Amino acid sequence: MSNDLANEFAMQHSNQGSNVMLNTTVSREMEEVKGQIFMAKQFPRNPFDAEKRIIDSCKRRSLASTAMYSYPRGKTNVQGPSIRLAEVLAQNWGNISFGVKELEQRQGESVAMAYAWDVETNTRQEKIFTVPHLRYTKYGTTKLEDPRDIYEMVANNGSRRLRACILGVIPGDIVELAIEECNKTLAGENASPLKDRLSRAFTSFKENFDVTQEMIEDYFGYQSQEFSEKNFSDLIGIFNSLKDGQVKVSEYFEKSTKEKKSKKTIENEFSNQKRDEIEEKTTKSDKVEKPKGSTSVKSKADDNDGPQQEELL
Repeated sequence: MSNDLANEFAMQHSNQGSNVMLNTTVSREMEEVKGQIFMAKQFPRNPFDAEKRIIDSCKRRSLASTAMYSYPRGKTNVQGPSIRLAEVLAQNWGNISFGVKELEQRQGESVAMAYAWDVETNTRQEKIFTVPHLRYTKYGTTKLEDPRDIYEMVANNGSRRLRACILGVIPGDIVELAIEECNKTLAGENASPLKDRLSRAFTSFKENFDVTQEMIEDYFGYQSQEFSEKNFSDLIGIFNSLKDGQVKVSEYFEKSTKEKKSKKTIENEFSNQKRDEIEEKTTKSDKVEKPKGSTSVKSKADDNDGPQQEELL
């Protein structure tokens, strides 16, 4: 009887502990969701900037070479955007939460969920699927026992569902534009990304003419993140003019704000120090010469008064 009571008490205590952990997990996830929604409302996406970032990313050959998948099915060839391109689209489109979660692992199988959630527009795609712990090959079926093999199997199956979820929340015209840019890059029609070319240009200006990125941004009037192809073309023209000796650096670029401030601060400190030294010298000379002057005046007055008194007497 006492053993039964002890077992019942232990089960109740275990259930209470698991309930506390469950409540803690749920409350933590709720706070994370609230934080994501708050940040999305505070910093909404700019579709034009997002599109520009996506196009710029698709100009990289390393991405373009893995942007599409292709496999034969019957007498046709199936093609589409790969998971790598889908991840780049989600990252640059912004305010999208996506991933794969393993919900449960049972004997011989795992239950997982792939999801993509546009936090800003509250558009969500999710797919729940079951992954048997089996590897199918042409030589037969192998049961998976190693946790690493099970994890890789779940991740491999989850990536395909994740790709479908991401492509379900991103506008179709953006996906088509990214595929077109990747095809141009593979065909050799696209140059390297503008961000990379600007970085190389800034380095060349610094090494050859001691012109900093800040000085270039001051010349154009805005940050380098806002530069366009036209700005890059103008920058190349300026570089060639400087290289040929047709113009001087000072005709295009002024010293940076930090250098101006430091120079002005040094000049002010020097002028203040000089003024203090002059005032100090003036004060010392006044203290030294003033008693002498008063004494000499008084002595002259006394000398002048002497003869006048004698004549009166």
